[in-house]
Amino acid sequence: MTIHIGLIGGGNITETHARAARAIPGVEIAAIHGTNEEKITRLSREYGGTAYTNLDEFLKHRPMDMVIIGSPSGMHAEQGIAAARQGLHVLTEKPIEVSVARTDALIAAAKQSSVQLGVIFQDRTKPHIRQLKKWIEEGLLGRILFVDARVKWYRPPEYYASSRWRGTLALDGGGALINQGVHTVDLLLWLLGDVARVQARTATLLHKIEAEDTAVATLEFASGALGVFHATTAAYPGYPRRVEVSGTSGTVILEHDRILAADLRSSTEASRVASDLAALSESAKDENKSASSAAVSDFRGHQAALEDFLAAITHKRAPACDGTEGRRSVALIEAIYRAAKTPDRVATV
Repeated sequence: MTIHIGLIGGGNITETHARAARAIPGVEIAAIHGTNEEKITRLSREYGGTAYTNLDEFLKHRPMDMVIIGSPSGMHAEQGIAAARQGLHVLTEKPIEVSVARTDALIAAAKQSSVQLGVIFQDRTKPHIRQLKKWIEEGLLGRILFVDARVKWYRPPEYYASSRWRGTLALDGGGALINQGVHTVDLLLWLLGDVARVQARTATLLHKIEAEDTAVATLEFASGALGVFHATTAAYPGYPRRVEVSGTSGTVILEHDRILAADLRSSTEASRVASDLAALSESAKDENKSASSAAVSDFRGHQAALEDFLAAITHKRAPACDGTEGRRSVALIEAIYRAAKTPDRVATV
């Protein structure tokens, strides 16, 4: 059975979605919607599908079973709700939206229309990251004590200057934290559970944008673990994302999407970890240069996220990251922004 997909956006990430969709047998791009006619016409020519500049006309295109939303973040709820009301399943690019209130409206609309709602957090599909989650769940690191997460990326001035929406509060929801840092926020929540309390500072240190280009937060997890999180787009020339997780039985260091070090107290567990790492394929390495570029050259993570979503539709189960899961990172980021604005810079999540 062929699954017919509609793409919403027209920018770089929509091309990534198109490449991911084309790589999956039994998937066909039915239609593409965007406001830039030249861009969506090119995408339609290269990847198939009818080009639409009118959203209502696009949503009525048939056959079409689902949409992937790659438009500015602050438009996800409006477009997703419209798609759900047409009976279409909805998969959005990260973040699901720019506020909890809009996220909740989208979740409610999908539930009311009995359609699937998912969010693309492709890091959850990476083999080394999934292995780290497995180790944590199995207790190999013992009780988690502390996490240090750093997203020291760089975006040149033209990255913001050439866009009508990047770095704006209305359409981006903020800056480096909600756009670039959101992947790592989701990762921390997925690996370590909910955060109960945050302290934060944000600043616009380099770029001429409305929102922050640098954010620093201390996190108190519900489990009692503590964390430090730093996200910026001002660290020239850009460095790989680094996450260090320490527990009572050892420490694991993740750089970009790969385990750089795993040091455990127990020699038996250390041997098990070494065996697990040896079994991971070198071909799983992510080739994207996200630390210094917004372009996504390696679409395999998006392909894996889309394959999971298609399986969720087929088997009528929740996708790996559904609307409720996607909401968690928005809620934490909202709390960080709130903490940064309060006199004592503290907020509960």
